[in-house]
Formats: sequence, structure tokens, C-alpha cells
Amino acid sequence: MAKGDDIRERLVEFAVQVMDVCDRLTKTPAGTHVSQRLLRCATSAAPNYAEARGAESTRDFVHKLGIVLKELNEAKVWIDILVRRRMTEGEDILRIQQDCKTLCRSIAASVRTAGRNLSRLNEG
Repeated sequence: MAKGDDIRERLVEFAVQVMDVCDRLTKTPAGTHVSQRLLRCATSAAPNYAEARGAESTRDFVHKLGIVLKELNEAKVWIDILVRRRMTEGEDILRIQQDCKTLCRSIAASVRTAGRNLSRLNEG
């Protein structure tokens, strides 16, 4: 497995799980709104990560990975809203909530590391 394939797979699985939850949300105005917003950010993390892996430079990589983190952070807030409002029940949403937090930490660590590496390149 190539470096980064595990994160890519986790991001794809996260997107699929979010899609499954959104399919079950009620078609009320609130359910539709949250579903659309959550779908947008949660499903964009994996393709943006693929873009980051194909970055043209370290600076481009850091920028694109930052976009992945922004999308995951937004997804985390929408998931928190779902949980707090009790728009969906069950252990799957709690697992997705935890997966999102873990992915945020992993991507944030990668952004920090890549940023430090970029700074070292610029200093040298």
C-alpha cells in the first residue's frame, strides 16, 4: 500500500458512511439543509486529499491538505448538530463523529509536519 493510501481509504469510508446517514435523514427543511451541507463537506475531503497527494510542490501540498482539514472541520460541526438535535440515532452516528475527530487530528498533524518541512526548505 502506497504512503497515504490508508488515509485516502479512511476518507472514502467516512464519506460513504455520511452518505448513508444523510439518506436516512427526514426530508424536513432542517433535515434537507443539514444533509446537503454535510454531504458537500464530508464527501469533498477524499477527492481533495487525492489532489493534495498529486500536488506540484510542498507549498501546494500544504495548501490542499489545509482544504481537506477545513472540510473535515466543517463536517465535524454539522455532525455535532445532528447529534445534538437528535436528527439521527444509533451508534453509527457516534462512530462517524469519532472518525471525523480522528481524521481531523491526523490531517492537522500532517499539515503541521508538511508546514515545518516547507519552512525548513525556505530557510535552507
